[in-house]
Amino acid sequence: MILTGYDREVYEAAGRVLRERRRTAESQAEKRRAVFYSVCPEAEELERRLAKTAVLAAKAVLSGKNAKDQLERLHEENRSLRSRISDLLRSVNMKAEDLEPIYHCEKCRDTGYVDGRMCSCLKTLLKEEAYNRLNALTPLSLSTFEGFSLDYYPDQPEHGSGRSPRSAMREILQNCRKYAETFSIASSQNLIMQGATGLGKTHLSLAVANEVLRKGYGVVYCSVNNLISRLENEHFGREETGDTGSLLESCDLLILDDLGTEFRSSFSVAAIYNIVNTRLLLRRPTIISTNLSMRELQDRYSDRFASRIAGNYVRLMFLGHDNRMQKLLYQHTKK
Repeated sequence: MILTGYDREVYEAAGRVLRERRRTAESQAEKRRAVFYSVCPEAEELERRLAKTAVLAAKAVLSGKNAKDQLERLHEENRSLRSRISDLLRSVNMKAEDLEPIYHCEKCRDTGYVDGRMCSCLKTLLKEEAYNRLNALTPLSLSTFEGFSLDYYPDQPEHGSGRSPRSAMREILQNCRKYAETFSIASSQNLIMQGATGLGKTHLSLAVANEVLRKGYGVVYCSVNNLISRLENEHFGREETGDTGSLLESCDLLILDDLGTEFRSSFSVAAIYNIVNTRLLLRRPTIISTNLSMRELQDRYSDRFASRIAGNYVRLMFLGHDNRMQKLLYQHTKK
């Protein structure tokens, strides 16, 4: 993935992180140096003399007069000073490296660039910040597996199904837990959560996102409606160019919530197909939640789209009645 084209705010946020890392590393090095000088006052004077030899060496080269003899003398003085400083460091169980900043990234020294090229640490920061911005309006912290109650699902079989919603949802809950606990980019399947409004699809998809994020993976969670608005704004130049499309296609786990609630247009249909299809080609796991049946997906998007879903996604069928009403009734009976 080419990690370019992020919003200016994303670059600024990543830059702030790098500056803080660099400031912290240099500040801590100064503190260690101050401690060293306090217990070995001689060391401070030795380092001043060491710095002076470098200045004198430069002057000797520029003057050209007896430069060789002067440089040899300065080199010997430099070696002697360094040796004495090393002895002092050993006497207090320190190393020369302790006096230098310990950067978060030694390759670029927390500048973000190596020989004029973007360092991998800055690429990672940009990616993480972009994820955070996409997930900013999502109530990730409010949805957990522990907070998912089966009490709101009827324990009697639904007409024609031969199975109670509670039994079906217990199995789905277990499957989602296992999916999150064993998540792997290489082996995790794609999921499509289907069922009526208010049955817990968003709650469980957010719970999966929470767990997978805790495992250190990059997760993008977004409602399809908000996603299409963002992509349209970027595509038609209504906001500063971003790299949302690349993030959606390449993140470790993409969760598309409420597929089918977005305003339908040729742009939205094409954008959704391209995201889903590209992730299939890249073998990146995706979770989709929708109120639509397979037939309705086919009618709304295309035969080709429905075929890609049917052939490459595990279907989780949510049963029951709108839980928001069930919760109100349940809470009322508890009073």
